[in-house]
Amino acid sequence: MSLFGKKLTPKEQMRQNDRALRKTERELDRDRRKLELEEKKLETEIRKNAKAGNKEACAVLAKQLVQLRKQKTRSYTAGTRIHAVSAQQKTMGANAKLAGAMATTTRTMGQMNRAVNPQQLAQTMRQFEQESAKMGMSEELVNDTLDDLLTESGDEEESDAVVNKVLDEIGIEISDKMRLAPSAERGAIGSKSSAVSDSDLERQLAQLKTS
Repeated sequence: MSLFGKKLTPKEQMRQNDRALRKTERELDRDRRKLELEEKKLETEIRKNAKAGNKEACAVLAKQLVQLRKQKTRSYTAGTRIHAVSAQQKTMGANAKLAGAMATTTRTMGQMNRAVNPQQLAQTMRQFEQESAKMGMSEELVNDTLDDLLTESGDEEESDAVVNKVLDEIGIEISDKMRLAPSAERGAIGSKSSAVSDSDLERQLAQLKTS
């Protein structure tokens, strides 16, 4: 169907059909209301003629009432069918929208599948893993280099000087690798008579190394 020579889209066609169905339903409602009013009038006339004893008039009016009620029933039936058609059209419209959404999704998925090369993706992942491994190795090398740079060559000599100074203060000479250290126990070094045990020396040296 076309409007002013232009072909309607499915959405426009559905809107047009929906307007026509609603219009028909409104017309049927008006007709039923008229029929109901006419029905009440006939019932009133039949009662009047029945009280007056006019059987012939009652018979004619009764036939009219029967026909009117049949027409009202047909009107309700038509209204029910029109309502069913309207509901069916809405269902079809929802299905059409769903089909359109699925078609769009299918196209999008196809475009993505064409854009993504599985082999290229696998190669990229392998390169990523290789670069990650290289980065880990580089980080380890950098840390080792920084440790070497931060550990100056004079630190060990400075530490030895501090140890010697402390040992001198407590009356111990560490010449020839502390072989004279036991003489401190006999009071042979200096005028100090206090004995220094090996455990005391080890404890003091440990404190110096951790300070």
